[in-house]
Amino acid sequence: MKAHSRETQATMTPQKSLDYLKAGNVRFQNNLKANRNLLEQVNDTSDGQFPFATILSCIDSRVSAELVFDQGLGDIFSIRIAGNFINSDILGSMEFACKLAGTKLIVVLGHTACGAVKGACDDAKLGNLTGMLDKIKPAVEAIKEPQDNSLRNSSNREFVDNVAAKNVQLAIDNIMKDSSVLAEMVKNGDIKIIGAMYDINSGVVDFYE
Repeated sequence: MKAHSRETQATMTPQKSLDYLKAGNVRFQNNLKANRNLLEQVNDTSDGQFPFATILSCIDSRVSAELVFDQGLGDIFSIRIAGNFINSDILGSMEFACKLAGTKLIVVLGHTACGAVKGACDDAKLGNLTGMLDKIKPAVEAIKEPQDNSLRNSSNREFVDNVAAKNVQLAIDNIMKDSSVLAEMVKNGDIKIIGAMYDINSGVVDFYE
């Protein structure tokens, strides 16, 4: 499989880009890989890159977007930060990726048993981590059940995963609210923004469509 070129990127639509990622995740689940020569792709992309999707994911070592979607060099822009939340720098990166570099799809990818989400649920305090986890607190507060505070912590896996899912949705809401560039592209049908959740036990990505 060759790296994407300007010509192949031009054929991609938001839905086709999503289909590519879905197919790649199925290959990953079945321990299959597309036939690609990475060193050849190094050469193919030496004069430019033409990715079709931009993926915001957590820094978790088990959730590499290139691996879980079976993508090669030059296929996706990968933005990673603990807790996959939105800030102005990430929005700027997304605006570059979509408006200037031509990607057709943004995926906000959360994952089960997220350590950053657990930290936010436990109100963890540690240096700069404290301020970072504050970005995830709105998702914690948005999940109303259980009401018993003794169950609203990292030991309650269902609660943690519900917060992680809400965190993905709030990230998408913030993209649309804080980036007029991306909101306009969505309105015009130039791009699609979608949330997804990676299951660390099965390797399955569940897209929120």
